[in-house]
Amino acid sequence: MILKRFSVLVILRVALLLATLIGFALIFGRADLFFNQIILGSLILLQVYELIRFVTQTNAELAKFLLSIKYSDFTINFSRSNHSAFKALHPAMQEIMEAYQQVKIEKEAQYQYLRLLVKYLKVGIISVKDEDEITLMNPPALALLKTGTYHHWKNIQLNRPQLSQAVENMQDGESRLVELSISGELRRLSVQLSRVRLLNESYQVITLHDIEDEINRSETKAYHKLIRILTHEIMNSVTPISSLSETLLMMLEDKPGIVKPKEQLGDDYLEELAYSLRTIQKRTDGLLSFVEDYRRLTKVPQPQPQSLIVESLFNSVSQLMRGEFEKLGIDLQTQCETQDLSVFADQRQLEQVLINLLTNSIQAVAHQPNPSIILRASQQNDKTVLEVADNGSGIPDDKLDQIFIPFFSTKEKGSGIGLSLSQHIMGLHQGSIRVQSHPGLETVFSLAFPTKTDIPSEFVAP
Repeated sequence: MILKRFSVLVILRVALLLATLIGFALIFGRADLFFNQIILGSLILLQVYELIRFVTQTNAELAKFLLSIKYSDFTINFSRSNHSAFKALHPAMQEIMEAYQQVKIEKEAQYQYLRLLVKYLKVGIISVKDEDEITLMNPPALALLKTGTYHHWKNIQLNRPQLSQAVENMQDGESRLVELSISGELRRLSVQLSRVRLLNESYQVITLHDIEDEINRSETKAYHKLIRILTHEIMNSVTPISSLSETLLMMLEDKPGIVKPKEQLGDDYLEELAYSLRTIQKRTDGLLSFVEDYRRLTKVPQPQPQSLIVESLFNSVSQLMRGEFEKLGIDLQTQCETQDLSVFADQRQLEQVLINLLTNSIQAVAHQPNPSIILRASQQNDKTVLEVADNGSGIPDDKLDQIFIPFFSTKEKGSGIGLSLSQHIMGLHQGSIRVQSHPGLETVFSLAFPTKTDIPSEFVAP
């Protein structure tokens, strides 16, 4: 409607100008109409001026509107303009300006709110533009790194080389534990890197989280659990030894420090002494075995990793356990996603872990009507995952968070060392062990290994 009005006004002005030009042409050169020629000539000049002014003013109105948006100048008021062609458009232009102003205000408010959140987060955040310009470094990041407000990444490279080196070696979305020596103090930070691209510019967002206190709390909790179990096991062995020793002394002494004559020690006494000594020896052997298990847990050698074909590994372990499966009538299946699927690990240690898990599964399915154990392997994202699944009795929910604690066992005669040792070995391989259990249906232990490219260079054997 507005464009139609503008077109009509332009056509009307052009038509009037054309009519005036025709009239001027008809009387041009006639001496008796000289003054008429002057009048028509002046009118033509006036019409041309009016047409140019009309079009120029229209362009100026549009240019003013567009420039006000470009430079966010919200002081211009179009409602005061008297330009006839766009008089109906002025209220709409004014509304657009006010709406745009409101959007700018909301955007600025959101930006300030986001800055406030980033400022008071307990997680350190560093934003790096084009791998050099630091556009954001919040107070927690400054406090963690104990640095000034840097504007270039090269300052971080010079003052915190451990952090910069770790970040430069990280992939998008990767997180890593980084140890920094800051003012003579060792700090352990969880560092995560995200790469984004905004408006054709690349950004790196680095988050820093001080996990020292969390690690200390976790370690203290683990120590308390371990001490509680150690105390329980030691007391179970030492208490009967102490009791039997006291009984023996009572049998051998009339009074404290005064030994009975040998004539008073009959056959019954000697049999009782022998029985008590055998019991003491048995409990002592149990205690020594317990200490030996603990020594085994803390003395696992550094792995010598190599590339292992998982299918061959499964076949080797199956052959080792074949006798047990046949004797108990257990159905063992192996499933490999691909024949060339491989894992980077120490063969002897990984076989030990699998044997531990298979032994647990054998005990779990012993009383099932159709005992079944499955060894399976697959590639999941960037991990190679080996699983030991069985349809045994399973693990109660309230025990799942304790089964990896040293010397804790859900079995009556279990040592509680197998799963702890397996977890320790997986840690040495930069991997993890997880368990999911649905009692009576399926229990799955999963071993997740990183790919060789994700393994730190110090772990890879030359």
